[in-house]
Amino acid sequence: MTAELVRGQNHPLSEIRLVIGISAGVPVLAGATLCDENGTVHGPSWVVHPGAPALPGVEVSRQAATEHRLAVDLGALPDAVHRVDVFLALPTGTEGPLRFGAVAAPHTTVEGLDGTELVCYTLTGLDRETAVLALELYRRQGAWKVRAMGQGYAAGLTALLADQGLHDEATDLAAAVHEASAHAHESSAQGPSRTLPTPHSAPSPRETAARAPRDTSATVPHDASASGTAGQTPSSAPQRPEPAPSYDGQNPYDARASGTAPREPGGRLDYTHPGRGPHGMPPPAAGAAEDRPAQPVAGDAAGWSLEERLYNQVWGMYEDLARTTAAYRSAVDFADSRLEKELDQALADPRGRLGSAGDAAREAAHARRTQLVDQARVVLDRDLAQLTAESDVVEPALPPAYARWDNPVWHGYRVPAEPPMALRLGDLHLPESVPLRIPLLVRLPLERGLWLDSGAGADDFPDSAELRHLALGAAVALTVRLLAVHPAGDFAVQVIDPADAGAAAFGPLLRSGVLAAPPATGAAGVTELLERLTRRVDLVQMALRAGAPESLPADVDTARQLLIVHDFPHGFDDRAVTRLRYLADEGPAVGVHLLLVADREDATAYGPLLDPLWRSLLRLTPVPDDHFADPWVGHAWTYEPSLVPAGSQIVHQVLTEVARALTKHR
Repeated sequence: MTAELVRGQNHPLSEIRLVIGISAGVPVLAGATLCDENGTVHGPSWVVHPGAPALPGVEVSRQAATEHRLAVDLGALPDAVHRVDVFLALPTGTEGPLRFGAVAAPHTTVEGLDGTELVCYTLTGLDRETAVLALELYRRQGAWKVRAMGQGYAAGLTALLADQGLHDEATDLAAAVHEASAHAHESSAQGPSRTLPTPHSAPSPRETAARAPRDTSATVPHDASASGTAGQTPSSAPQRPEPAPSYDGQNPYDARASGTAPREPGGRLDYTHPGRGPHGMPPPAAGAAEDRPAQPVAGDAAGWSLEERLYNQVWGMYEDLARTTAAYRSAVDFADSRLEKELDQALADPRGRLGSAGDAAREAAHARRTQLVDQARVVLDRDLAQLTAESDVVEPALPPAYARWDNPVWHGYRVPAEPPMALRLGDLHLPESVPLRIPLLVRLPLERGLWLDSGAGADDFPDSAELRHLALGAAVALTVRLLAVHPAGDFAVQVIDPADAGAAAFGPLLRSGVLAAPPATGAAGVTELLERLTRRVDLVQMALRAGAPESLPADVDTARQLLIVHDFPHGFDDRAVTRLRYLADEGPAVGVHLLLVADREDATAYGPLLDPLWRSLLRLTPVPDDHFADPWVGHAWTYEPSLVPAGSQIVHQVLTEVARALTKHR
């Protein structure tokens, strides 16, 4: 059965010897670039085009045509090649159309040698582009996949090749490609002609294989939520240093895959990398007004998979919102300071303090201030409209791990075969951006414990019991999400509820059977569970240091463990508190994670003893609270928890599916 792809979607390839079919309404050039694991083309000799129609594993047509059949043998590619990008371009110097938007949308297919059509993709939405990346064949963890690209370039083949990394050679190579196609077209009518030689200004893929860097694309850790930028996503895009909202010096959003495309430092927001218009659309011609707004596309960011692209796109949205809000606030501050200066000048002149002249000066100063603020607000509103449009497209496309509980994707939920790269903890927004919300995603596995602050918002909730109830509900919703995004048997939940005060909230987890054991109650239950988890941490650490993780005792559960502690520090003695601190510090590295539901005021008797514990945890709140600090531009971001809509049965449906998968796994 043929898989019909849309832009950004990928599909596994079941065969390695392929034929790529291209059908266009007018003659087009077809070619391919060979890239290493970092997405880099190492020179013109890594480009297959009409002037150099064959390289190991890839062969293309020698001239422009309405129909192309490209031969690809993925098994014959040099070891240094991890990606093959198939491109199309309109020939120059002909009477043909000047842009793809003036002709029928090109159609591409990927077929096996027996003619079976595996994948098809129609390049819709093109306008002023004269060159376009159509398909991307890429190797991930030893398997090959195809991705629908549809990435257009209004500046033509030169811009496309430059965007592939051939900055110095792009112009000459593009000219050589068009010249070779023109010579081939003449030779078809006038006899054989000379074929342009392949440039040799750069080493071939095979020559570069020995010194190609290792593939690190599958290891993208994070430090609070993503271990900084080690383990990079392949990209040549530059990085911006350390902007991230934080709490107590910790950055919940410092997980940035390094493939994130750079954003414009000012002016109109740019959602794509250089050489492309917003969201893949071509930029307007010089001096021409835009005839239609840019259409956002879900997954329009760098990354190997759609999930990674969506993650990077969400990060880019956060970055854009932070920047445009900072620009607006700076403009308002400037207008206020200018107003103050002009008023001081008016008052400094005794002749202007009284009478109509003084009043006129003050009114003019206020008018100038209002004009400056209004101009800044227009720019902010324009950027917010773009980001809102992008959010409206991205939110419905998010996978369950990234999606709100009211997203329809949950109604088709199935237990995944592998864990996601990140998890949604809630939303972030700024006062100027309401109602625009940016998902707060943290990388998995969690490298910090989580703390649901049941004392946050006490001023708005005189009834502390209601606030504690909300905090526990948010913790249960987060627990269900963690269970749902992990494969069956890979994630287990343990609960400490000393006074059994959370029995009602934990009811859905108990009734579905997803808890590893009933909640531990009383001092004895607390001690026993903490001892068991401490022993697990010690044994796993020793096994890893000895290089023998398979030597763990049979009674040690190797699944990741989430320990929910409700109403801390009630029911904890000094020894239990020490063990809890140990688990918070040492547990995440060996698969034991902490979710604390507590009011810090309840633990004041411990004094500064517990300060390291609170600082080590990522603080979340059951109600909106502006406690996420942004050291990059100084914003205080308001956090909103990801709660289940009132009356929704989605948690029950998800837990039922998780329990069914657990039963089969056991």
